[in-house]
Amino acid sequence: MSDDERIVGPEQSVEDAPEYSLRPKRLREFIGQRALKENLQIAIEAARMRSEPLDHTLFYGPPGLGKTTLSMVCANEMGAPIRITSGPAIERPGDLVAILTNLDRGSVLFIDEIHRLNRVVEEILYPAMEDHTVDIVLGKGPSARSVRLPIPPFTLVGATTRAGLLSAPLRDRFGMHQYFSFYTDEELGTIVERSATILNVKITADGIGEISRRSRGTPRIANRLLRRCRDFADVRGTGVIDQAAADGCLALLRIDGLGLDEFDRKYLRAIVEKHGGGPVGVETLSAALSEERDTIEDMYEPFLLQLGFLQRTPRGRVATRSAYDHLGITDSRSHVGSQGTLL
Repeated sequence: MSDDERIVGPEQSVEDAPEYSLRPKRLREFIGQRALKENLQIAIEAARMRSEPLDHTLFYGPPGLGKTTLSMVCANEMGAPIRITSGPAIERPGDLVAILTNLDRGSVLFIDEIHRLNRVVEEILYPAMEDHTVDIVLGKGPSARSVRLPIPPFTLVGATTRAGLLSAPLRDRFGMHQYFSFYTDEELGTIVERSATILNVKITADGIGEISRRSRGTPRIANRLLRRCRDFADVRGTGVIDQAAADGCLALLRIDGLGLDEFDRKYLRAIVEKHGGGPVGVETLSAALSEERDTIEDMYEPFLLQLGFLQRTPRGRVATRSAYDHLGITDSRSHVGSQGTLL
């Protein structure tokens, strides 16, 4: 099962196109990430006071938590235009040079998946970020010469789900490093209520609570589930998303009370039933589940780790006692303590 097929997959899909209308435009409208917002607010106000561009900023954390949205908010707060691209889309140094030389003063350049930038392309960013210049080579062979072009001061906002894959020279050139954490149920409830108002969806407090509890701490998933519950309520209900409608919709989608879907349960059962609860190597799990290792590590495991259902150990993955309890399977391992840790 690919992540695009999962209703609770955190990566953006074509289905999420209406999400753009739900995105906040200003920092005061952005819900959650309180400490991050406070730091960003101070930096934005200071930059405006000095009439300078915002310092280069790196956003990192799991997908679907608002990194792209907050980059747009930064541009709006600074009153600056924003150019959006992604690491894989910039294939040649010339592509990046063309983008940089066409920026206006104070512009925000947002690069999603910045860890996937080609290393040759990445080196163009070093002088651009520090000295506001780009180096280009004219000609070929013995007659080739390097020319340094000035570019206007700008703000680079990079987003990544894997900050550890960024090279040290690039990472060190960001003045601010901001981590996005999973949202609480209360924060997601506020997001669902706001989205329902924008979409003109009738929803009760119980319906909001049911959706927020099953959204895996991720606003993108909360908005996606809201739209699915709206469809269910219109077709099989009264047009109002109450607890019964939300529960009925999410039961059809096979999303349980904690937000786990069929793949999550399949993953945990592979560890519990086929490998005695672990430890088992991720490559073995990848082969057993017919999924890429990177997909498992980036898309599936973070939420299971957040719930305390999974441990990553030097010897491999281990299912905790909480995972056994959730699956309704008796944990007979004598080497597992009360908190699910190896003894």
